[in-house]
Amino acid sequence: MEYYAGIDVSLESSSVCVVDGSGRIIREAKVGSEPAALLAWFKGLEFDLARIGLEAGPLSQWLYASMRDAGLTVELLETRHVRDAFKAMPVKTDRKDALGIAQLIRLGWFRSVHCKSLPAQEPRAVLTACGFR
Repeated sequence: MEYYAGIDVSLESSSVCVVDGSGRIIREAKVGSEPAALLAWFKGLEFDLARIGLEAGPLSQWLYASMRDAGLTVELLETRHVRDAFKAMPVKTDRKDALGIAQLIRLGWFRSVHCKSLPAQEPRAVLTACGFR
């Protein structure tokens, strides 16, 4: 059976949800929003993941790059597409967002976006910090 994970990234901790091929929740957790913590959590699973998804955003790009470099199959999802898919949710929480992302990944209902390299992101971060947009 294949397993899929969704990550809802927040500043201090991220909500992670793993579902199986039929959409049943296998595991949920709050994990620190840093590459080492997420990689350790995923490496601790007793099964391999077919794909991991996280919504594109300023906090997710370095996590995406680190997970990709560690050999995980990870997708960066287009923000507007995820937002539109979640509009029908009556209650929006980090936990439910992680489940929703895992389901989008499982079903293939997502649009991947390109993640710029870290050297390409640095000048933009500096300019943003200086007040230029």
